[in-house]
Amino acid sequence: MSYPAAPDRYDSPTSVPFRRCGRSGLDLPAISLGLWHNFGDDMPLDTQRAILRRAFDRGVTHFDLANNYGPPYGSAERNFGTLFAQDFRPYRDELVLSTKAGYDMWPGPYGQGGGSRKYLLASLDQSLDRMGVEYVDIFYSHRYDPTTPLEETMGALDTAVRSGRALYAGISSYSAERTREATAILKELGTPLLIHQPSYSMLNRWIEEDLLDVLGDIGVGCIAFSPLAQGMLTSKYLDGVPAGSRAAQGKSLSPDLLTEKSLAHVRALDAMAKDRGQTLAQMALAWALRDPRVTSVLIGASSVAQLDDSLGALENPTFDDAELARIDEHAVDAGINLWAASAER
Repeated sequence: MSYPAAPDRYDSPTSVPFRRCGRSGLDLPAISLGLWHNFGDDMPLDTQRAILRRAFDRGVTHFDLANNYGPPYGSAERNFGTLFAQDFRPYRDELVLSTKAGYDMWPGPYGQGGGSRKYLLASLDQSLDRMGVEYVDIFYSHRYDPTTPLEETMGALDTAVRSGRALYAGISSYSAERTREATAILKELGTPLLIHQPSYSMLNRWIEEDLLDVLGDIGVGCIAFSPLAQGMLTSKYLDGVPAGSRAAQGKSLSPDLLTEKSLAHVRALDAMAKDRGQTLAQMALAWALRDPRVTSVLIGASSVAQLDDSLGALENPTFDDAELARIDEHAVDAGINLWAASAER
């Protein structure tokens, strides 16, 4: 074997703990690794390999992808497939692999995204081919599509599960109301909804309005993406926009959002994190996990050091009431929810 995984990956002092996903039988690591950025063709494959190996060696068993992650589209799945074949195939039954479809992916009317049966199932087949796996553990509808009947979208997820191409069905960026509707349709079809993947962070708290209550009520898990607010909840932007950052490259964080007002809140949160003996990123991740209805948070990583820093959030995961009250003063909306349109329909 080219990669012997750490034998103590589940029981070392630094191993990531697991949490039950809603009322299912599936456990997920409290922190999962997302391949949205840093796993396309703009990142050396050896760097990607080092991050994935380190994550698994620390008990991160869940790797989250989507059809158009890159750049270019599809490259994250293709690169992961290369590394899976070389390093992780012997550990397939220890892994939870997920992918999604919902945004534009290939030319022509059938590849522009949405929730049609043709697009979703064709995309899933392409994803399986790129990753070199027979099935994914979770297949998501990446966004709600108001132009397609929800029955058709959920029917495609049901087919994905019944055909063996996925073990579980998930949705992402659906409103509380649409989540209830989707759950009811899937229940009638006989394929329960496992999980919802919304954006959630100290600077984007929309799921606290009603979605978390709905998920708790219907027994569906929650895995939060962008818990670091596309990088705003790190020390990276405290003194400006550094070269090579997401904001500098125009990757999901506009420099226009880095206003002095927003950064004042971020600096205050950074001071609180220091008082807790944490980095800002560590505190932000621990905060997002404070609610037991949040099963896991998705992190990105451009290096092993960044990965380890994020996983360090679990060394101090609790908050007292006074800390939460202080955080609430500065954990305010920063206008960074790029996915609000999907969740508002």
